[in-house]
Amino acid sequence: MENNKVETLSTVRIQNAEDLYKIVDCLNRTLKEQNLMFGLALDDQEDGKAIFTIYRT
Repeated sequence: MENNKVETLSTVRIQNAEDLYKIVDCLNRTLKEQNLMFGLALDDQEDGKAIFTIYRT
């Protein structure tokens, strides 16, 4: 069975912006071959903030 471990490298809370997801999408498409993945989620604790996370796959 394959080992599909995902390692969190960094997480940061940032000001949310309308087109921020486009940057995350671009990073994921460009750096997939380097085993990097990027995530973006709205912060449940603070309005107007997002959580940006970098993973190694």
